[in-house]
Amino acid sequence: MSLRTKMFRRYLLHAAVCIALGWGSTTPASAQTPKAPPAASKKAAGRPKLVVLLVVDQFRADYVEKFRGQWSGGLKRLVEEGAWFRNVAYPYAATETCVGHATISTGAFPATHGIVSNAWWDRESRKMVTCTTDPSAKNTGYAGISVKGGDSAWRMTVPALADEMRFQGGAGTRVVTFSLKARSAIALAGHRANAVTWFDTGAGAWVTSSVYGTAPFVEEYAKAHPAKDDFGKTWTPSLPAAAYFYDEKAFGAVPPDGWGPALPHALRGKEGSTVADEYFYEQWGSSPFLDAYLGHFAEAAVDTLGLGQRGGTDFLGIGFSALDYTGHEYGPRSHEVQDMLVRLDQTLGALFTHLDKKVGRRNYVVAISSDHGVAPIPEDMQKTGADAGWLFTTDLRTRLEKAIEPFNYPKPNVAAVTGGEIYFAPGIYDRLKQDPAAMRAVMDAIRGMPGVAEVYRAEEVTDRPATMSPARRAIAAGYFAGRSGDIFFVPKPYWSFAFWSSSQPKDVGATHGSLHFYDQRVPILLMGAGIRPGEYWTPATPADIAPTLAALCGITLATRDSHVLSDALKSATPARPQQRATAPAAEANP
Repeated sequence: MSLRTKMFRRYLLHAAVCIALGWGSTTPASAQTPKAPPAASKKAAGRPKLVVLLVVDQFRADYVEKFRGQWSGGLKRLVEEGAWFRNVAYPYAATETCVGHATISTGAFPATHGIVSNAWWDRESRKMVTCTTDPSAKNTGYAGISVKGGDSAWRMTVPALADEMRFQGGAGTRVVTFSLKARSAIALAGHRANAVTWFDTGAGAWVTSSVYGTAPFVEEYAKAHPAKDDFGKTWTPSLPAAAYFYDEKAFGAVPPDGWGPALPHALRGKEGSTVADEYFYEQWGSSPFLDAYLGHFAEAAVDTLGLGQRGGTDFLGIGFSALDYTGHEYGPRSHEVQDMLVRLDQTLGALFTHLDKKVGRRNYVVAISSDHGVAPIPEDMQKTGADAGWLFTTDLRTRLEKAIEPFNYPKPNVAAVTGGEIYFAPGIYDRLKQDPAAMRAVMDAIRGMPGVAEVYRAEEVTDRPATMSPARRAIAAGYFAGRSGDIFFVPKPYWSFAFWSSSQPKDVGATHGSLHFYDQRVPILLMGAGIRPGEYWTPATPADIAPTLAALCGITLATRDSHVLSDALKSATPARPQQRATAPAAEANP
């Protein structure tokens, strides 16, 4: 299988399965009230001077509970000095990267913001389109490197928080976002911004779009600090061997080309290569060196643009993508995931220290969350005796074609099967709705597919009656007419979507994209200007981040899908947050 094919399949990953790691936290013998943070280095403003929105791709909620005892930098500071919301979950089924970032940035659900997946079947063009593809835009590579395509947030139907900050806050507001992924940097920025930057691993270039325009400071930084400078580095373990919770070699892992089943991992590209190639950039995107680069990039933006140091409130958004790629390759029960978070903790610690110095400790607010969680590797889960496996969507498509064949419909009948959604060719679904026998054959074919738990037609999720089942309600929250599929199928717990045939080699270790809790549960951590520290069990969704930050900035959003997390705001009536508990000691086998 070619690298490009593998990367495209990986790009379309949407997953499904049930509880992966368990909670692993312990009840401490004693609890203590957190110490007051050190005095601000600069005088606090009435509103934050800088909003920092961080999204750690594939950051499951239980990772905080499991690993926080091993953190000493920025993640530790967020937990100990910030507001930690522990009862957070996405309410929809399409737990994917683009969907989650759009939800966090807009405060709306997919049924409102229109981003239903990383990619979907476009009925008008009759092809798969990514969530950021813009036929009217043209991408530009920095440092003189040529790139292809065009991307923007034009498919996102409502403004992002950053858009509203620029519109309501005045021309002084500056918006800067960075990520490895276009769908992360773009969704965080919204429709207009001062600098929106992502990385093209095929070209080895930092990229922006004609919609946003090039930024001189990005050009200078990209030239002075090319990613290829990390060629030849090695990702070594950060912790003593006994501090890792799981086996050194994750069972069922599928490492990227050039890497083995266990740390250390050398960033040397294809075997025998002496220069940075596309295999190197794939390895780099799966390593903590990417996160460190993004942290330094953000610090340079603060220094060069003076973010948070002039009038108005600026916006800095960073999508840390490395954990997602590592999680797909090695799964949640791996040394790689645990070590990645230790390294990210240090990267964030350095970034916050830099912001303390440049902006002032009490003049900026930070929000951190994730776009989705991740399922356990099915083969690993099978060792426990659980019913787990891969739901092969390519095989399902073949099964559907065979089910419709006796009814003499024009072929092909199925346009696409992506995630838990089935798109039929033009006119086929309307014909099926008028043909009970054919529709029954289709529904039976889906229900008979190994790993399928429930099946719903589009008409069953559009009315949203109060009596909806949880699964149906989750699908409805993500349904957007014209973009969503014709039929939806829900995987059984512990069953993951596989975008390859059962006759082909396994493409990834772990996936996400389901309505099961291991995919829906993520943390929300808030810290800084206007935030009341504490632990909160108030039910919340990541969509609540945008209105909460908006409230601190005096901005009003249009969406009604979310609410302000007022319990954690100093200006609101306190809701008696739970006392902060000491972090549990690291366990060898939680």
